[in-house]
Amino acid sequence: MKQAHFSKLENMYLAGRCNDLYQPTILVEKGQATISFAVQESFFHAAGAVHGSVYFKALDDAAYFASNSLEPRFFMVTSSFTTYFLRPVTQGQLKAVGKVISRSKSQMIAEAIVYDDRGKEVARGSGTFMRSTTELSEEIGYC
Repeated sequence: MKQAHFSKLENMYLAGRCNDLYQPTILVEKGQATISFAVQESFFHAAGAVHGSVYFKALDDAAYFASNSLEPRFFMVTSSFTTYFLRPVTQGQLKAVGKVISRSKSQMIAEAIVYDDRGKEVARGSGTFMRSTTELSEEIGYC
């Protein structure tokens, strides 16, 4: 895969309105993606720790972009995802690392791990990703 493809995927991710709250960084490489962002109090549930939806988003996004790094033409979609929450987080940075672990003609399987700023694993998950009919283009931020 070419670096230009990875850079365009990074731009597409950062242009997504769903990321306005998170203000993440992303690095896409062949078969891998790393996403980082600072923990904010607005992410907390009533007991004062990061809500599970934040972990899920980080896991899904990292695994998704790892898979789309290997697909140069079409937008991938998540068809299933399993998440395991391991420990609560109340401050610092979160880093999600996604890697493709299996690839066939019709789908890819990728796993991801979220780490806190001490390098401790706080969540993990794996998902199945399929090629959609939507082409990667400037219209969807792939530029």
